[in-house]
Amino acid sequence: MKSKKYIINLAFGITFASVLFVVGCSSSKDVAVAKSGAQLWGENCVRCHNAPSPTAFSDYQWETIGQHMRIRANLTAMETDKIVDFLKMAN
Repeated sequence: MKSKKYIINLAFGITFASVLFVVGCSSSKDVAVAKSGAQLWGENCVRCHNAPSPTAFSDYQWETIGQHMRIRANLTAMETDKIVDFLKMAN
């Protein structure tokens, strides 16, 4: 009987961990999808420095800066694209 309880507890634990993993991944992805480039720019760029004006750089420069900051700020490709698109709208 002890082995049956162990198997049931193990199955429950694996199922519970899987549910937490799926819920955690989907909720963070949904939040990122729902945010605009302006929101992401405001939330991420001011964490480490004063955010420059959107008119401060050309479209080409914003693309280069976006790729650099994607790595430095640990942004996703989607977040980076939204931020750069927002900044390029000023030009």
